[in-house]
Amino acid sequence: MSETPNTTASPAPAEEKKRLVAVIDIGATAIRMEIAEINEAGEVRTVDALRQGIPLGKDTFTKGHIEQSTIRECVKIMRDYKRVLDEYGITHPEDIKAVATSSVREADNRDTVLDRIYMATGINARAIDEAEESRLTYMAVQSIMDSQPDLKESNALVVDIGGGSTEVLLIEKGHVTFSNSYRLGSLRMRETLETQRATTDRVRTILGQHIQRTVEQITRGLPVSDISTLVAMSGDARFAAAQISPDWDESDLARIDYKTFSTFVEKLLPMTAQKIVSKYHITYQEAEIVGPALLVTVHLARAFKVENMLIPRASLRDGLLKEMTLKGYWTTAFAGQVIHSARVLGEKYDIDYNHARHVADLTVTLFDALKPEHQLSDRCRVLLEVAALVHEVGGYVSSRSHHKHSYYLILNSDLFGLTRDDMAIIALVSRYHRRALPKPTHEPYMALNRDDRLAVSKMSAILRVADALDRGHIQNVKDLSFSREGEEFVITVSNVEDLTVERMAMKEKANLFQEVYGMQVVLREARVQTGDMRDGP
Repeated sequence: MSETPNTTASPAPAEEKKRLVAVIDIGATAIRMEIAEINEAGEVRTVDALRQGIPLGKDTFTKGHIEQSTIRECVKIMRDYKRVLDEYGITHPEDIKAVATSSVREADNRDTVLDRIYMATGINARAIDEAEESRLTYMAVQSIMDSQPDLKESNALVVDIGGGSTEVLLIEKGHVTFSNSYRLGSLRMRETLETQRATTDRVRTILGQHIQRTVEQITRGLPVSDISTLVAMSGDARFAAAQISPDWDESDLARIDYKTFSTFVEKLLPMTAQKIVSKYHITYQEAEIVGPALLVTVHLARAFKVENMLIPRASLRDGLLKEMTLKGYWTTAFAGQVIHSARVLGEKYDIDYNHARHVADLTVTLFDALKPEHQLSDRCRVLLEVAALVHEVGGYVSSRSHHKHSYYLILNSDLFGLTRDDMAIIALVSRYHRRALPKPTHEPYMALNRDDRLAVSKMSAILRVADALDRGHIQNVKDLSFSREGEEFVITVSNVEDLTVERMAMKEKANLFQEVYGMQVVLREARVQTGDMRDGP
């Protein structure tokens, strides 16, 4: 008996949803826009890329402000970009991300520039700080680092040399252990040298000395000296890679040994900007700054005795696009990098790490249990964990008033990916882990906006309770459960015979908790039977 073929048409596969987005980078020498398509899997495909040169950095680095004529040019470029966005149908603010780096950030009239852009185009461009640049640099190279097995087991120095600054990240076996931004930019150097009015040979000598001083500062700041790979992210490095390896596919990594790279730079440096334009067909503006940028890379590679150099296509704009695919950056992976950075800072100041880690675990547990009451974001959860990890760094200065010393040290430290506002919150939460409560007379606390002041109070209250639970620094309290009984927040502790020390500490430190959450903290013991009860009679 023959089978009747199934002639019912199969439903057409659902069309994959794709999102068109745009990122704009307002830099020292140019404004760049990239339009990309993001599919449901989070994969990014570039659709269009535009670049318009503009002397923003020239104004800022020589005069301290951006001239009106340059502002008008900037607004014109942004209007042109807005028309392109309209043609692509990219009109929703959440699909457009625009950032400005050092040339706008350092200008005395930066707010005027950003306001003019917003009034003319409706695009809300932000001047990002150095910590955000470091974070975006990491996000841009994260997938590259993950895809290279050799980098996961070694130390890599990621360097992004821009027109106004150089971002440096040290990645040790997949963890960011150091990040900093230095005022060593290709255009900044060029503008500084032009004021010297020196001969070409003298200019090169001065340039080398200036770069070497900053490189020595970088080497002193890094916690390790054994660097196996240098990842050079700048457009200038990509230019060099394309000349050294004409067949290089920019969608892939270029692997170049230091000697070959250095030889190319040595040949390029004596050339005038006009000759570079003629030979390599780049813009005059690019030709002026390519030499200083590449020389920084050479000095860094030489200082760390790096033999292998990786040059990816990645740029700050890739970091912005990655952030848009994730719909934010407070991911588990990012939080893990921040926490690791906090651990490194704590080790620098010789903290009792077992106590700090235990208190951090307790704060996270309390934070999650109190979510209905505090309603704080995941960002605050990470900031609280960091504050717990570093709350006793002030003991490095003195055991007396160590909470105040902790505030100062944290406020003047850098943790990977955290803005100055984030660091201010962490410093204040650590400051309030003991003794005085937040007060209107505390200027740094009152300088925060209302939401951040409330967050500091809520997080400080949790940290004080967690710290009281490990008053003896012996990590005795581990198994906890929580309940709310009227105006009491009951913490039931299992497998601890005597909570006398913790109760005394709680009496001293839980006053802020009661003030913020309107509940008194009560500790109870709940002993668990340890006998073998598995077998019946």
